[in-house]
Amino acid sequence: MSRSSRLFELINILRSHRMPVTADDLARQLGISPRSVYRDIETLRSLGAPVDGQAGIGFRLGGGFFLPEFALLPEEIDALILGLGWVRQRADPALARNSESALAKILATTGSPSVGLEDLPPFFAAASVSQRIDPPQVAQLRDAVRRQRKVKISYEDARGSISERTVWPIAIVYFDDVRVLAAWCEARAAFRHFRVDRVRLSTMLEDRYPGRRHALVQKWRQQDRDWRALLTISGGAPSYQRIDPPDGGDSSKDD
Repeated sequence: MSRSSRLFELINILRSHRMPVTADDLARQLGISPRSVYRDIETLRSLGAPVDGQAGIGFRLGGGFFLPEFALLPEEIDALILGLGWVRQRADPALARNSESALAKILATTGSPSVGLEDLPPFFAAASVSQRIDPPQVAQLRDAVRRQRKVKISYEDARGSISERTVWPIAIVYFDDVRVLAAWCEARAAFRHFRVDRVRLSTMLEDRYPGRRHALVQKWRQQDRDWRALLTISGGAPSYQRIDPPDGGDSSKDD
């Protein structure tokens, strides 16, 4: 989480409590140290946020402080309901758990106190029979993508063979019924695609992969102008299109 995102989250936590919240409690909710909480409190105060309290007692957000409001059209709210409903039913537990709170925060900034989750139009995203709920390790893979960290995985291919890989995660493609991790594979020296439901074990390493993720994504997309063609459906079973590596290396059908 970036510091700016953390400051917004700190404001939201303080705003949701009427009584003072201790630095230890804030640190636990934000996943940071109490010392970092004190620094963030001073930053918010310097930006004009009326944060009352002190170390050892707790902190609370004074009245009269509001984040900038923005207007949402009815169709935009409908899009949020459907999109976050899709996430809630199909994504990994961490992402699904936060989808409803994300919608509540967005609606809280619209300036319309009458709009709540219970007042939303009845539009629902329904999972198909073949839908797979994402496994918990997808949250770690998303984190590795954001932080540009190498990941060691144990991967089971369509034939049931297990291989150990060290990969550079650059993107996760969310198809309706399967999620695909796009990554540079050190063993193949090429871009490869891994179904996340076949990742049996993943460990994020301390090493950051070289270069910038954006540049790697550009190279990956240049190899397949329409990356949505990665996955084809044949007889109800997913199969993968071949993607040739830029350096002329192994171009065998993907894992």
